Amino acid sequence: MPAFHFVQGNGPLLVSMPHVGTHLAPEVEMNLSENGRKLTDTDWHLDRLYDFLESIGVSTLMAHHSRTVIDLNRSAEGGVLYPGKSETELCPTTGFDNQPLYKAGREPDRQEILRRKEAYWQPYHDKIRAELDRIRKQYGYALLWDAHSIQSHVPRFFDGRLPDLNLGNGDGVSCAPELAQGLLSIASSSPYSAVLNGRFKGGYITRHYGNPAQDIHAIQLEISQCIYMDEAPDFKFREERAAGLRPTLKSMMDCFLTEQRRKK
Repeated sequence: MPAFHFVQGNGPLLVSMPHVGTHLAPEVEMNLSENGRKLTDTDWHLDRLYDFLESIGVSTLMAHHSRTVIDLNRSAEGGVLYPGKSETELCPTTGFDNQPLYKAGREPDRQEILRRKEAYWQPYHDKIRAELDRIRKQYGYALLWDAHSIQSHVPRFFDGRLPDLNLGNGDGVSCAPELAQGLLSIASSSPYSAVLNGRFKGGYITRHYGNPAQDIHAIQLEISQCIYMDEAPDFKFREERAAGLRPTLKSMMDCFLTEQRRKK
């Protein structure tokens, strides 16, 4: 199984989906607990939710392997994203519910973590870098949209219910503030609740690749899953909810593209 699926578009925007994968290699699955094999923490069905990307010329990069194997939105060194807050590791050993993902004593050791970095993490990030460089060379700038989703209630990470649309640009580090504010304005005027740089400010991908000074603008959107799917097993996709959400997502992407194109 390749590390990712990639489709090259004909515009300045790359959409990354690092947590949409569900594949487990046999050598990983054999060590997982029953809880770990459920893949509960997947960013379920984002490929179906964003089914309009190819039609608008967007490049897409989607991970094949589960985040239970390795979290592509963490640095290879496993650095802290949110100091003082609960986080999962580069190769997670517990789920969002704080329950073990592995059978006792079968957690990945240093050698196994290194193997996963080389097999899954590095190819994905090499592709992000290569595509952003290609886009910037062709258009003079590049845009990166890091697409995520999460259950609306995860006490480990936040109190109460998460807003529907959670934008993050690393407190202004990864994307020009006016671009982020434009996206927030659209999200806030939609039927959904929205926030910028709330509990989720953008993970490693957003913060690492976004560089407005070099004309690379990166934004993360974390969507509360209840607005397009069932959050409990079998994690069913709800087309009637997704159909209501897609126009807002399209409007936000159009704003992202149009505003930066206008500035250039």
